[in-house]
Amino acid sequence: MSKKTPRARAVTMKDVADHAGVSRTAVSLVLNDRRDITLAPETRRRVMDAASELGYRPNAGARALAQQRSDWYGLVTEIVTAPFAVDVIKGAQDRAMTDGKFLLIASTESDPVAETAAVERLLEQRVEGLIYAATWHRAVVVPDIAHEVPTVLVNCFDVEGRFPAVVPDERAGGRRATERLLAAGHRRIGFVNLDPGIPAAIGRRDGFRAALREAGIIPEPVLEITGHATADSGFVATEQLLDLPEPPTAIFCANDRMAMGAYDAIKERGLRIPHDVAVIGFDNQELIAAYLRPGLTTVALPFERMGAIGVDLLAAITAGEPTDTKIVTVDCPLLERSSV
Repeated sequence: MSKKTPRARAVTMKDVADHAGVSRTAVSLVLNDRRDITLAPETRRRVMDAASELGYRPNAGARALAQQRSDWYGLVTEIVTAPFAVDVIKGAQDRAMTDGKFLLIASTESDPVAETAAVERLLEQRVEGLIYAATWHRAVVVPDIAHEVPTVLVNCFDVEGRFPAVVPDERAGGRRATERLLAAGHRRIGFVNLDPGIPAAIGRRDGFRAALREAGIIPEPVLEITGHATADSGFVATEQLLDLPEPPTAIFCANDRMAMGAYDAIKERGLRIPHDVAVIGFDNQELIAAYLRPGLTTVALPFERMGAIGVDLLAAITAGEPTDTKIVTVDCPLLERSSV
């Protein structure tokens, strides 16, 4: 049986003090950047040189206890491996690091008990604030203990309206997709929506209808079909639209998976995209939108930007700045490919 290599002992402030030939108090003042106490520049230099030579690393936990702040934010989300969750984390982490902050990330997999436990553990680490992020836009119930520190919601909103939130502008995104089809000359546009009642379905539908009305077109119920966010439902809905006596010349699918099904239904009829039927999606799911043939023009959900704005908002709150709005909506940009 092989022997385990003993773990090297961490370098302490006393080690630095002995190496520099100064007191431990002087080391503490230098390494904690206490500028309110006068120390000779030579003393500061010797301490910094000794710390560098010995490989000294500060004890973050002890520093957090002493300063009552940790320079950490906690991020709670359901499934950290979901593509959209990864984008939120990247946006939040990149923005936090520009301010010298770091993220502690906890995955909960939509389990209320796990959520409460995750928040408890993050609070034990003395995080300065929390980002609570959802993988799809919806109302959520946030654990009560989240009130102990500033908390900002991303891609979701609190049922009781107690926390500030950052969400996508679903209505503006639906309008933008429809305006793109109108600009291409289409006047008869089908719409395959998500399951009714969820914020994305409501907002994207309202934007679709608003764009039509502004173009002088009365929305027709027969051209609006509810899908179920899957490729199969997009296929079935597109078949229904193409079976109409006067079928649409363009189809707006409220997510990219349904647009993938729409592609199959259109091609099975011997029709070409976009020459015979234009298609536009929503979400910008990279593994779908960029690899369909032709590439899918779609409206992107701004996950990275929402994560960054969430951190900005959290930083403002932790600094004691007043916040003017409870809900921040973030624009959903149009990504042009070749399907319109």
